[in-house]
Amino acid sequence: MTLILLAIGACTDNVKMNQLTPEEERVIVHKGTEKPFSGEYNDFRERGTYVCKRCGNLLYRSNAKFDSDCGWPSFDDEIAGAVRRQPDADGTRTEIQCAKCGAHLGHVFLGEHLTPINTRHCVNSISLKFVPESIYQELTNSPAVDLKSGTETAVFAGGCFWGVEYYFARAKGVISTRVGYTGGQTENPDYEEICGGKTGHAESVLVTFDPAKTTYEDIARLFFEIHDPTQVDRQGPDVGDQYRSVVFYQNDQHKVVAEKLIGMLKKKGFNVVTKVLPAGRFWPAEEYHQRYYMKTGKSPYCHFQKKKF
Repeated sequence: MTLILLAIGACTDNVKMNQLTPEEERVIVHKGTEKPFSGEYNDFRERGTYVCKRCGNLLYRSNAKFDSDCGWPSFDDEIAGAVRRQPDADGTRTEIQCAKCGAHLGHVFLGEHLTPINTRHCVNSISLKFVPESIYQELTNSPAVDLKSGTETAVFAGGCFWGVEYYFARAKGVISTRVGYTGGQTENPDYEEICGGKTGHAESVLVTFDPAKTTYEDIARLFFEIHDPTQVDRQGPDVGDQYRSVVFYQNDQHKVVAEKLIGMLKKKGFNVVTKVLPAGRFWPAEEYHQRYYMKTGKSPYCHFQKKKF
């Protein structure tokens, strides 16, 4: 537990370096490589977060990990902004480093067609520290995974979370977005379970924003303008209660703002069916869903911004 606390606590602007063993230093500092199939996390499937062994920076979610049979842990996507790429000294490969402290992680390979994202981060286990999901949530005391001091969060559901995130990620004052599942009763749901319609969860987006640059009301207005709040349990061609329209409020002020905006829309003739409910546990979706349209270069097929206020 002590090591995990140090890892989480090390994620600050003033980078604090954890002490390394000689073998860890050989790999992390001097860009060495551990023997294939020898690493602690090569054949490892627990749910949680992988952090940098040297500074504690959050690097990879467990739902981005996959079996590649290469001998080292493989991930097809990193946490946004966590990993830096640069040409390797061998002149052929691309090295990956912790973006916060420069620790050597391994190499990244593209075009292997092993996952839909078509990317493989080949990482040395010794460069990582795993934090189980339950412990990470306990330490941060928050359902959000990207919260930073001085920021606020909002959670919305309005159809396919790919399209909702697409617009929020581009909004003024938004720091980060995370798609996931909330509003139901199933713990640790996955996408297949969500599509089965038995979890009670809605596809949702967690928005982290800077209140010095925007307001919750601005964020909520955008939500109502990028989807059709008059549709019940659907959004465009997507049908099912996981696509319902909901504002999950974090506090009473958020509730008041959401209800005010709904009242304004009803006065304009919109038969709004959006629910306003207290926020509960937010379960991040699989990593291949995160920033989907940004990764693929495609555009939303059922979300369009339309002026309503």
